[in-house]
Amino acid sequence: MEPEQLIARVQELTGRLEDLDDPRCRALAEELTSAVVQMYGAGLERIAELADEHTREAMAEDGLVSSLLMIHDLYPVPIEERVAEALDSVRPYMESHGGNVELLGIEDGVAKLRLEGSCKSCRASSSTLELAVRQALEAAAPDLEGMDVEGVIEEEPEPVAGVPLPVIQMNGAPAWHTLAIDGTAALSAADVDGVPLVVANVEGTLLAYRNSCAGCGGSLDGGELDDGALACPSCGRRYFLPQAGRSMDDDQLQLQPVPLLREQQEVRVAL
Repeated sequence: MEPEQLIARVQELTGRLEDLDDPRCRALAEELTSAVVQMYGAGLERIAELADEHTREAMAEDGLVSSLLMIHDLYPVPIEERVAEALDSVRPYMESHGGNVELLGIEDGVAKLRLEGSCKSCRASSSTLELAVRQALEAAAPDLEGMDVEGVIEEEPEPVAGVPLPVIQMNGAPAWHTLAIDGTAALSAADVDGVPLVVANVEGTLLAYRNSCAGCGGSLDGGELDDGALACPSCGRRYFLPQAGRSMDDDQLQLQPVPLLREQQEVRVAL
């Protein structure tokens, strides 16, 4: 059984303890589960003490082992450092949409954050930006108890009458998908569940958009990218990607941005 399946199985069985009718059986099962967890925790602690630095680093990089280390407060990287690194990873995406995020501190396992900036004239809403932050924290610090966010990134005003601005449509809770792309390429095309995307590398920062020109509807992955400006190969319109894909041709058009997170060698987007 794969590690992910084992974790899911443990969670399922733990949840089923609540369904036991006999309170004595339920209490005994919970006590046994707790004792087993403590026993393995003590063993992991001894392993961590005996392991050299290289082995501890390898343990921290393994998904299953790192999860167990976090459960028993044995993870070698402090949670404050992991939270800071997670916010650094998502900050380029925040800044590209006129926003930013600041870590105010961590109290009782809850990361206190402040969203900064404004997203007027930007198709990324405050909820979309907060989603990117939340996903980054869940990946880097799943042992956080929660996230307390203050500050509101203003939503964009109503579009000018007669100007058809694109809207990001999300049905239900967005899901994160891993992209199989070359992160070093200037432009890369990808397809997620039938949704075409284009990913641009702007001075080392990856930005994702729907692969459709806001003017003519043509694909963008064959266009020319120059200092953050992407030209549509079909109609020639130019969009400045570091500023949420706004048109540079004074026609108030804008590309549809997609939340993107880059974690080591993995690139993920939310749709």
